[in-house]
Amino acid sequence: METPSYNPYQVAQSQFDKVAAILELDDGVKELLRQPMREYHFTIPVRMDDGKIKIFKGFRVQHNDARGPAKGGIRFHPMETIDTVRALSMWMTWKCSVVDIPLGGAKGGVICDPHHLSLKEQEQICRGWVRQIARNVGPFSDVPAPDVMTNGQHMLWILDEFEAIHGGRYPGFITGKPVGMGGSQGRTEATGFGVIFVLREALKEMGIAPEKTTASVQGFGNVAQYAIRMYTQLGGKVIAISCWDQADKKAYTYCKKNGVNVEELLGISDKFGGIDKNRARELGYEMLPGEKWLEQEVDILIPAALENQINNSNVQNIAKSIKVIVEGANGPTTPEADEVIKQRNIMLLPDFLTNAGGVTCSYFEQVQCNMNYFWEKNEVLEKLDVKMTSAFKAVSELARQKKLYMRDAAYVIAINRVAQAVTLRGWA
Repeated sequence: METPSYNPYQVAQSQFDKVAAILELDDGVKELLRQPMREYHFTIPVRMDDGKIKIFKGFRVQHNDARGPAKGGIRFHPMETIDTVRALSMWMTWKCSVVDIPLGGAKGGVICDPHHLSLKEQEQICRGWVRQIARNVGPFSDVPAPDVMTNGQHMLWILDEFEAIHGGRYPGFITGKPVGMGGSQGRTEATGFGVIFVLREALKEMGIAPEKTTASVQGFGNVAQYAIRMYTQLGGKVIAISCWDQADKKAYTYCKKNGVNVEELLGISDKFGGIDKNRARELGYEMLPGEKWLEQEVDILIPAALENQINNSNVQNIAKSIKVIVEGANGPTTPEADEVIKQRNIMLLPDFLTNAGGVTCSYFEQVQCNMNYFWEKNEVLEKLDVKMTSAFKAVSELARQKKLYMRDAAYVIAINRVAQAVTLRGWA
């Protein structure tokens, strides 16, 4: 998740510092917003299936809650670090702010690999995680959600343990739950669809018809799958997908010049988004090295995997045909790569705007749970479209007015809203 030369927290802070200077923020406000308000580090003892006790390390970081309860996922990853969690919690604050929902930013994680854990062991980690943090989270203070390698079942275990501890029913405490157990219709599709709603508006402004475009995607998890589906519905054609191969411990790029078929690939992929390479070959996919997704002669790049994927070492490899980069993942582009993208006049749609569909729909789920009334899927997705379209237009308009890079414009709007909340509350 992180290399010695890449620290996501330092990246998040440098992005913030740049915009704080543009906004001429007061020193006190700047100091408050460039670091988390609270951090929790704890150990989770688990009796493994072989009878031995294993200790897992868990985190919860609450960056800022001036605009409302903190909000953010819990990720399970063997390479999880506190700096990754800090960065993601900060990005969550800006993400909630840029789409103008009344929530702050948080993030959680456990250093573990679900690939090598039984369901019983995963359940114990979930229950152990919330036992350690139950006094510091809740429906009106900090609302978790799924993230990398966690899902609705994990959230339900966490909710069940939280409710057992507090002796009541609190469905609004956690989002990303299964439908029928307090989950919202449309939540599964929300992040991926939201990415494409923003792309659709950008293409409209650029005068480009979606059906005349092609794309290359990194990742084949939930976000990528639904982004590909929605993009294909608009008439676009994805010709390459790069994803991790668990057996070989490396990534491959799967290419099909006449367009990939999501349903076909889902039939040969595992629950973590890994594609069976042998069956992909049989279906006519050309297999290239993992990094080749960047070099495809397409119009659009959609990084929808992890952080630090477009960086100083590979940004020069981006194909000359690229017109738009749509960040489906959190922090996929480093500041050094941003400079090159800016010089090439490629339209960049920043992560905390484009992938805010997930947290927006999580907010809808929270609202529905708290009032105990649930909407149909069409209503959820229509509300999501309105929110994402409105947020894109505000960022795009500011970028044009002030001649700002899209990432900087999105940050200016987001950070300014949080700074105002902090000042009005009298915190700084």
